[in-house]
Amino acid sequence: MSQDTAIQPVILSGGAGTRLWPLSRALYPKQLLPLTGERTMIQETALRLAGVAGVAAPLVVCNHEHRFLIAEQLREAGVAPAEILLEPAGRNTAPAVAVAALRAQAQDAGAILLVLPADHLIREPGAFRAALEAAAQAAAGGALVTFGIAPRSPETGYGYIQRGAVLAGVDGAFAVARFVEKPSRGVAETLVASGEHFWNSGIFAFRADVFLAELEQHAPEVLAAARGALATATRDLDFTRLGAEAFERAPSISIDYAVMEKTRRAAVIPVEMGWSDVGSWASLWEEADKDGAGNVLMGDVYAQDVERSLLRSDGRLLAAIGVSDLVIVDTPDATLVASRARAQDVKAAVEHLERSGRSEHVSHLRVYRPWGWYQGIDAGARFQVKRLMLKPGAKLSLQLHRKRAEHWVVVSGQARVTRGKDVFELFPNQSTYIPPETRHRLENPGAEPLYVVEVQSGSYLGEDDIERFDDDYNR
Repeated sequence: MSQDTAIQPVILSGGAGTRLWPLSRALYPKQLLPLTGERTMIQETALRLAGVAGVAAPLVVCNHEHRFLIAEQLREAGVAPAEILLEPAGRNTAPAVAVAALRAQAQDAGAILLVLPADHLIREPGAFRAALEAAAQAAAGGALVTFGIAPRSPETGYGYIQRGAVLAGVDGAFAVARFVEKPSRGVAETLVASGEHFWNSGIFAFRADVFLAELEQHAPEVLAAARGALATATRDLDFTRLGAEAFERAPSISIDYAVMEKTRRAAVIPVEMGWSDVGSWASLWEEADKDGAGNVLMGDVYAQDVERSLLRSDGRLLAAIGVSDLVIVDTPDATLVASRARAQDVKAAVEHLERSGRSEHVSHLRVYRPWGWYQGIDAGARFQVKRLMLKPGAKLSLQLHRKRAEHWVVVSGQARVTRGKDVFELFPNQSTYIPPETRHRLENPGAEPLYVVEVQSGSYLGEDDIERFDDDYNR
């Protein structure tokens, strides 16, 4: 990059991706999934600028529930973030960007932020980097820049930006004439036909100090909450945990509503970079490779006389015959069947699950933890069976349960068990019993993953029946 000040990427990873249910869940959302390739969406986002001159290590702002998963995925991708900031509650993008801007400004008074959603697809990174050159130049001059995408269709799920006058001194940049929120179909068709309107990608570039000054003018309550959250932040292992009381005073508001639609400094850089927010199963179908009948087939799938459909199985065989224009997604605990034209309405199913007090929108049968994962196998009155995997060197907290007993059977690997005052090793085909109200811990001292079958029995089996005495992960 040509400017003297390094660009500070800010990766926002707070969304739940409800329109991609049942694959995306609150505790394992779409940015943590490999939707369009071998890498997850957040890995692709972080690697998009890796090695580019003038670009610093990313700041990541994320939900505290996802912290270990995000840290592990970045480590696997070889990306060392500058910092991972933990939101105690979701407050949309404006408070998250405000915190990042304050943090970046403290390190570099003239820092230029590049705000990147963690879950977007960019198929042409070269075009993106070329646009970034112009965006950095415009941002250095005081503009608040958004990346505009040439619309491929009259999409009603995106906001639109109308370009205005050419921005002096910056090739390919324009002042913003107006923002148009998600329009009706007829309005969208008119906007696309004009040739002057672009999809709002949600990717931004601006100087931290300029953004903060505009935030002070247009949404001072957001800035006050961000300052308070940083002033009361604490370190939690490798993370920075924002002060909950202060952060939760921020209104839930997007950067568009808080600043971009009000400022006179807004600019747009149109770019064709193969962008998609992969916001629904229909958009994933559009972006994915298709067979000769226009189908996207993922996993163990049999399709006969099927056209223009997305079929995905995350385990068992999925067979479809004589259907068209459908989305069928099968996971171990939930199956979605929807018209591809109604893919946006999946969110309604998630809202129903939430109102009904169910858990299928929150987590999969396999639940990831910093030490590994556990997966439900069977459950009934007074019992449930789980499969556990502990990473090499990992260990559960030293804990006890008041209302349940546990039986552990080692399937493979080496286990170290603490049970009361006793500490002993278990190997494949060996087992132990943990009575209620007994302090216990399971560890993996070996170099290979440890797999254990756990049988719980008792009057109450909820995950909240736990008292921790020592925990490597500060839970």
